[in-house]
Amino acid sequence: MPAKVKKGDRVVVTSGRDKGKSGEVLRVFPTDGRVLVAGVNVVKRHQRQTPRAQGGIISKELPIHLSKIAHVDPQTGGPTRVGFKVLADGRLVRFAKKSGEVLDV
Repeated sequence: MPAKVKKGDRVVVTSGRDKGKSGEVLRVFPTDGRVLVAGVNVVKRHQRQTPRAQGGIISKELPIHLSKIAHVDPQTGGPTRVGFKVLADGRLVRFAKKSGEVLDV
């Protein structure tokens, strides 16, 4: 099954405390069904000082479930679902269901 969400995609959060925020997918965890999105689900963690890292309170993103995100439509900028279609040259590409625009380059 091809992946609907890939690293580098622009997504928007559809539910939860970060609803309405958008960002770029930094990493995908396919076995857990989660993604890491820049600037979304940010928490503060207490970090112990190590020889390599400074100690203190740091902010970092945690993974968010796939069901809470949607792709950003390239034309409208709103959330959209993703479909798959085969182009004339035989490539399988993802497209936005709202506008029909191809998401893959």
